[in-house]
Amino acid sequence: MASSKQNGPTTASGKSELRSPKPTSENRDESELLTVPDGWKEPAFSKEDNPRGLLEESSFATLFPKYREAYLKECWPLVQKALNEHHINATLDLIEGSMTVCTTKKTFDPYIIIRARDLIKLLARSVSFEQAIRILQDDVACDIIKIGSLVRNKERFVKRRQRLIGPKGSTLKALELLTNCYIMVQGNTVSAIGPFSGLKEVRKVVLDTMKNIHPIYNIKTLMIKRELAKDSELRSQSWERFLPQFKHKNVNKRKEPKKKTVKKEYTPFPPPQPESQIDKELASGEYFLKASQKKRQKMEAIKAKQAEALSKRQEERNKAFIPPKEKPVHLKKPKEGLKSTNSED
Repeated sequence: MASSKQNGPTTASGKSELRSPKPTSENRDESELLTVPDGWKEPAFSKEDNPRGLLEESSFATLFPKYREAYLKECWPLVQKALNEHHINATLDLIEGSMTVCTTKKTFDPYIIIRARDLIKLLARSVSFEQAIRILQDDVACDIIKIGSLVRNKERFVKRRQRLIGPKGSTLKALELLTNCYIMVQGNTVSAIGPFSGLKEVRKVVLDTMKNIHPIYNIKTLMIKRELAKDSELRSQSWERFLPQFKHKNVNKRKEPKKKTVKKEYTPFPPPQPESQIDKELASGEYFLKASQKKRQKMEAIKAKQAEALSKRQEERNKAFIPPKEKPVHLKKPKEGLKSTNSED
């Protein structure tokens, strides 16, 4: 009993010495919580994680255009071989023009059927097999952006889609380098394969381009963000002060009219009623005159007008008899040569 009592406190004290204070959330730096360590990867999903497999069979099918039939027929054995490694069956129906993937009894990964569905979607959207097969990796995702319904005018849609590609594909290549994504523009869709952070940026650039915002603005912003991410101190800070602010200029090409009509101020009251002829005669006093007096006034007014017109006509006739003003004649000075000859004589 004594020996047990003696050993008790020693073991307790040893445990207390070995224990170290656990770092609390307050003591930890916020930047350590936000950043992921370099080189860290999520462990792969193995059969040991799900030894019993799946309960039911799942399948997905997608149609493909006629021009993809020859390429899919050529690379389909490679697609089947890649999917068989994950215990997924793939069938190609050339009569119906569809591709189907379905799980088997040996399938243990429940999410692999979603990745297989994305694989056949990418193959249908003209993505090559070498790029599309990357979707089966855990750290790679895809995004198929539908751009056909974003612009109504067909000519405008083609111009904006070409603006996204750029001259000789330079804009698309710059976007691929900045986002670490593979981008394929085909028809009414844009397919992108890469990390989640890059896919988010690609979607923003594509939608902004369809809204008539040039992709060079977003590419400049991505280049600045890439340089800022290299600085460990700026990772946890806001980058708004470093990013450029581009103002949207809406240039109106409509010509302004020469004569601008100015709208009058609205008044609820109607305009005043114009005076009638009787009201005017009452105001001047003509209404109370006799007919002979009215006739005499009219004749006097006519004679006054005739006299005025006659005087104007006479003035116009008299203008022809007025002589024009002559310029005064200045005496010409003798030349210096003539002066010298006269002095010698």
